[in-house]
Amino acid sequence: MTTTDASPVLHVPARDIPIPRHLSREAQAVLAMDQLEQRELPALDDLGAWRALIAARHEAVLAMIAERTSYEAVDVAEIDLGGAIVYEITPKGIADDDRRVVLELHGGGFITGGGACCRALAVKSVADIGVRVWAVDYRMPPDHPFPTPLDDCVAAYRALLREHRTEEIIVLGTSSGGNLAAATILRARDEGLPMPAAAVLLTPEADLSESGDTFHTNAGVDTMLRGGTPRPLLYARGNDLSHPYVSPLFGDFTKGFPKTLLASGTRDIYLSNTVRMHRALRAANVPAELHVFEAAPHGGFYGLAPEDQELTREVRRFMHAHWE
Repeated sequence: MTTTDASPVLHVPARDIPIPRHLSREAQAVLAMDQLEQRELPALDDLGAWRALIAARHEAVLAMIAERTSYEAVDVAEIDLGGAIVYEITPKGIADDDRRVVLELHGGGFITGGGACCRALAVKSVADIGVRVWAVDYRMPPDHPFPTPLDDCVAAYRALLREHRTEEIIVLGTSSGGNLAAATILRARDEGLPMPAAAVLLTPEADLSESGDTFHTNAGVDTMLRGGTPRPLLYARGNDLSHPYVSPLFGDFTKGFPKTLLASGTRDIYLSNTVRMHRALRAANVPAELHVFEAAPHGGFYGLAPEDQELTREVRRFMHAHWE
C-alpha cells in the first residue's frame, strides 16, 4: 500500500477472474461475452457529437428490447405534461377498481432510454408486475440537463397524485432512473407533497461524484459499465454533485422517505451506491430491503438468465405487499 496526497492506495496484481460455475448457463454466457466496447466519449461541450452518439445507442437498445416486447395484452395512452410525455400502460382486462400504479423512471445513463425505448420497457414492467404503469419519458441531456429531467419527473408525480391516492403509488427507477426516483421523492417531500406507498431502486446511480468503493474495485469487472464516464457531468452541467437532488445518496432521509427495496450485484459498479443508500435509509429508520445477486453486473444479465427472474419475483412480492 502507498499513500498519495489524496488517500491511501492499495496496489493489486493483474488477474483473471473466473466465472462462477454455480450460475445458470445463461448468466455464465453473459459474463463470458466480451466487454462492451470502450469508445471515446465526446467532450462535454461537443453537443452535436453527443446527439449522434445518443441516436446510435437508442437504435441499438431499441433493437435489443423490441423483439421481447408484446403490446397485445396492454393498452397504451400518452399524457402530455407540456415538455415530457408519460406513457400510461394498462393491462387489458384489469379490474375497474384496481387503482394500483407504478411510476416508472427509465435508466440509460441520463442520455438514452427515452421515446420508444421508454414505452417498450414499461410494457415489459406491466407484464412482470401485472398493474398499470406510468412511464415518464423525461427530457435528457445534452439539450436538457439538470434540473429539467427531475422537473419532468416531479411534474409526472404531481399529475399522478391528482388521479391516485398515495397508497396506490409505488415509484420505480433503474440506474439513472433510480437516481431520479429517489431525487423525485426527496424534492416532492421538500415541496410538501405526500410520499408514495414505497420505492424500488434498482442499481441506482445515486452518487454522481462516484466516491464509492466499487467504482474502483468493479471497474473492468462490470461487463455493462466499465467505469466513470462524463455522463454524470453532462447531466449535472456544473451543479454541485453532492446536492441531494443531483446525488440523492446525500439526502436527509430523517425528514421522511417511503419503504424501499434496493438491488444490485456483486460485479455491479454501482454496488457501493446501492449499499450506501441502503445504510443511509437504515440509519434514518426507514424500512429498507437490500438484495445483492451473485456475479450480476450492472442491470443484471440483460433479462436472459433465470437470475433476472429471481429479482423480478422479489420486486413483485415487495410491491404487492405494500399495496395490500
